[in-house]
Amino acid sequence: MPAVKLKTKAYAAQSPTQPLESFEIERRQPGVYDVLIEIKFCGVCHSDIHQARDEWGNAIFPMVPGHEIAGIVGLVGENVSKFKVGDRVGVGCLVNSCRTCDSCKEGLEQYCEKGSVATYNGYERDGKTPTYGGYSKQVVVDQNFVVRIPESIPLDAAAPLLCAGITTYSPLMHWKAGPGKSVAVVGLGGLGHMAVKIANAMGANVTVLSQSLRKKTDAERFGAKAAYATSDPATFKALASSFDLIINTISSSADITQYLSLLKRDGTMVLVGAPPEPLQVPAFSLIPKRRSFAGSMIGGLPETQEMLDFCAKHGLAADIEVIAIDKINEAYDRMMNGDVRYRFVIDLATLT
Repeated sequence: MPAVKLKTKAYAAQSPTQPLESFEIERRQPGVYDVLIEIKFCGVCHSDIHQARDEWGNAIFPMVPGHEIAGIVGLVGENVSKFKVGDRVGVGCLVNSCRTCDSCKEGLEQYCEKGSVATYNGYERDGKTPTYGGYSKQVVVDQNFVVRIPESIPLDAAAPLLCAGITTYSPLMHWKAGPGKSVAVVGLGGLGHMAVKIANAMGANVTVLSQSLRKKTDAERFGAKAAYATSDPATFKALASSFDLIINTISSSADITQYLSLLKRDGTMVLVGAPPEPLQVPAFSLIPKRRSFAGSMIGGLPETQEMLDFCAKHGLAADIEVIAIDKINEAYDRMMNGDVRYRFVIDLATLT
């Protein structure tokens, strides 16, 4: 007999040119190691737009976006040991991996050598069952890909931590941001504002590089010691060879040479934004001062839990604007115009 499936209300894009609209999907019946989560809130990531509009060329339709999921455990499989009904939990960008490769064994499931399973716009390990994201009422996830949200972090403000938080925490940890380190954050959006908060909590000296100074007050409130406008050519002269680490969060094309010039000897710029166009990196932007240009992709499950606990310890959460699900298309347009401070979060109670 076929496995029983759960019908779940959702919002989906049917094609890259159509607005998101109400849609019904089927979730699998929870298996013995699965957790059924009643989704309360889902953050809206810029990559949701990229993928719903097929800007990365890998879209699977119909698509239910959303990989910043916060909710309450509603049901657990009989062999689940990590969670119980009523627990506050989250799901980020991954819902499975091979679990046997070196990366998975090291808790770096995001770099699974056989390919991790994305929370949405992907396929389960059978290679044919599509995954659907958090713009929905419920999700069923293996317990090993669920994290616990500390009580001190409100669920709505916790949701963006499952992507924006871990995407910035991971490179800050890997490149050892902390006391005595000078860190620049390029862009003060959903990712950037969390990068500033986290780097400051780590003890680094943080500078914000944004197109203009209209967010300067916010940058300082998040913990930046200074803010500079990248639209002013004088910025790049004044800050030449100033930073040990640059976290570049912008998802549009930029003059990489200019930003690399801001690194000290042995400094690193890490790209966490994902521009759809190729970036040019001249060799002599790197060679003379042994600079590095790197990339980083979210974090594994152990590090994601570590990040949530770090945020709870330091009183950190995302600055959010909560919206009803029927405002999602308007929210996408506002995001493209930079009109959000600093992350939209969908209240799934509005999905009726």
